[in-house]
Amino acid sequence: MNPILDRINSPADLKNVPPEQLPALAQEIRDELVRTVCENGGHLGAGLGAVELTLAIHSVFDAPTDKIVWDVGHQCYPHKLLTGRRDRFHTLRTKNGISGFPVRSESPYDAYGTAHASTAIAAALGMACSRDLSGRSNRVVVVVGDGALTGGLAYEGLNQAGALKPDLLVILNDNEMSISPNVGAISKYLCRIASAPIYRRLEADVWELLGKLPAGEVAQTLAHRVKEGLKNVVIPNILFEELGFRYYGPIDGHDVHLLIRTLRHLKEVRGPILLHTLTRKGKGVEFAENHAEKMHGVGKVDPATGTEVKSKSTALTYTQAFGRTAIDLARLDPRVVLITAAMPSGTGLVEFSRAFPGRFFDVGIAEQCAVEFAGGLAADGKRPIVAIYSTFLQRAYDQIIHDIGLQKLPVLFAIDRAGLVGQDGPTHHGVFDLAYLRVVPNMTLMAPKDERELRRMLYTALGHEDGPVAVRYPRDTGIGVLFDEEWQPVPWGKGEVVREGTDLALIAYGSMVEVALGAARELERRGIQAAVMNARFAKPLDEELVIELATRTGFLVTIEEAQLMGGFGSAVLELLETRGVEVKIRRLGLPDGYIEHGTRAELLADVGLTPGQVAEQVTAWMRTRTPTRV
Repeated sequence: MNPILDRINSPADLKNVPPEQLPALAQEIRDELVRTVCENGGHLGAGLGAVELTLAIHSVFDAPTDKIVWDVGHQCYPHKLLTGRRDRFHTLRTKNGISGFPVRSESPYDAYGTAHASTAIAAALGMACSRDLSGRSNRVVVVVGDGALTGGLAYEGLNQAGALKPDLLVILNDNEMSISPNVGAISKYLCRIASAPIYRRLEADVWELLGKLPAGEVAQTLAHRVKEGLKNVVIPNILFEELGFRYYGPIDGHDVHLLIRTLRHLKEVRGPILLHTLTRKGKGVEFAENHAEKMHGVGKVDPATGTEVKSKSTALTYTQAFGRTAIDLARLDPRVVLITAAMPSGTGLVEFSRAFPGRFFDVGIAEQCAVEFAGGLAADGKRPIVAIYSTFLQRAYDQIIHDIGLQKLPVLFAIDRAGLVGQDGPTHHGVFDLAYLRVVPNMTLMAPKDERELRRMLYTALGHEDGPVAVRYPRDTGIGVLFDEEWQPVPWGKGEVVREGTDLALIAYGSMVEVALGAARELERRGIQAAVMNARFAKPLDEELVIELATRTGFLVTIEEAQLMGGFGSAVLELLETRGVEVKIRRLGLPDGYIEHGTRAELLADVGLTPGQVAEQVTAWMRTRTPTRV
C-alpha cells in the first residue's frame, strides 16, 4: 500500500531513500495519517503540515543520538511513522496502543515527553547543557509550533539559551495557527517577518555589489555597521537575534530538498540558531487545509470528505451547554466577559466570540496571563469567566492562589475536560483540579450532575461577589435534560438527596451522580437500600446533610472522578474527623498514578467507576464492616 514507507523502520532506512522519491514518501505519510486519524481520532492538521520538515530532520540528523524535541507534540505523527512505529500506527490513541504525543517510555526516538505547549525549548536547553557537561558532541533540535510562542515559558527558554550559548537548533514551524488562529502581537510579528522577503534579496544584492567596488572589503565593513538598522526598518527578526540566536529564514517548510540543504548547513553552525519555516496546517488534504481549526483535533471522520461521523445522542455536550449559557449570561449581565487560552472552539465559545466580540478575549497559549488578566478585570468591576481545560489551568496555579484567591476576586473558572478525557491520555486527563483548588482559601468548588445543573451553577456563581468560584464538568455528553425556562439558582453550599435509602449513603460529586444512581439500583437488587446524595459543592460542603446521612445509615461511600488524594472524599473525611462523627467510610475515585489513554468508558472501567463495579465494591466492603450509628 505504501511502497516507500513500508521499507522504513528507522531513520537509517530513510537516509537510503533517493532524494527524488521524498515527495512521493511525503504523500504516503499523509495518506497514512488521514487513514488512521480519521478512524481513531486525533490531531490531524498539525501532522499534515509537518511532513516535509520531519523528513528533512531525520534525513540530516542522527536520532536518537541527536535529540529531537517536539513542542507541543501534535506535530509528531510523521515522526512516529519514521521511527519504528509504522506497524503499530493503526493503534494510535487506542487502549494499549501508541500515544498521540511523544512518550519517552514508548520509543528512544522520543527524547522528551511534550503535550502542553511552550515547554520544549527549556527542556532542549537542559539536554544541550547536559551534553556539554558530559563532553559529548551530539546535536539538539527542538521543533516549536508558532502557537507555542504565545506562551511565556518559550521566551524564558530562549532567553536562557541566548545567555548560555550552547549549540542548539530551534526550528520554528510557523503555520499561523496553534489550535485556533493565533492571536496577539507575537503572531503579527511573525507575519511581518514572513511578509518581508525583500530584505533578504536586498541584503544579498547590496553585499555583492559592494564587493565589486574598489576597496570593496572596506565598503562591506562599513555596510555591516548599518546592517542592524536596515533589519529593523525592513524585517523585524531582531527580537531573536537580540535574544542571542542567529536567525535564518523564513523558508518554505514544504520544500523538502531546500529544508535538507538548509539543515545540513546549519548542522555545522555553532551556538543557538533559530530556523523559521513557513508551513500550512493540513497541507495536502483539501478539507484539512480549508478547515484548519476544525481539523486540528478530530473524532471519527469520513477520510474522503472530512465530515464528522456523528454520535446518535441528541443531548448537548457539557461544552455546548456551557457555551450557550455563557451567551445568555452575557445578555443578562453587561459586566460578563469571557476569557480563554487559545481554545475558543474547544471550550465552546466560538458563538460567544461572534455575539460579543468586544467582551471575548483569547490570550493565546498563556494560561497564567488568562487568569491574571481576569483578576484585573474583576478588580475593576467586571465579571470575568475563564474557560480553560482542567489540565491547562494547573499552569496558572500561582495566579489562582496569590492573586485571585488572596484578593477574593470574583473570577468564575469554567473548568472543561474535568476527569478522564479519553484518548489524549495522562497529559490531558483533568484529574488534579479538585485537589489543587480545594486548598485555596476563599475558593468555592462546584460540579453539576447534568447539563441543566451546569447552567444553574454558572448563574449562581455569577451572583457570588465574595471570592472566586470554580465549576468543573466532564468531556462528555449530558444526560439529555432540558434547560430551565427561567433562571434557577442552586442553593449555596447545599447538596440534595436524589434517592432515598436506609442501609448506606453514596455521596457523589458531579459526573459520578449518574454512576451512583446506577449503582444504587444494582444494590437494591442485592437487597441493599442506598441513598444517593448529589453533593454539588466540594467547598463548602453541605456539612449537615453529610452528617445526617452518616448518622442515619452508618455507611458512607464517596465517589468522584478525580484524584482521591486531597479530593472530595478527603474533604468528607476531614469534616467527619473535625465534627467527631464515627462512621464507616469508603472513598472511590482515581488512584495515585497517571492513567493511560483509551476511551473514557474504557478508562472508567479500568478504575472501577462504572455502576456495576461500584455496586460490587460496596457490597464486598459492607460484608466486612459493622455499621456505626451515632
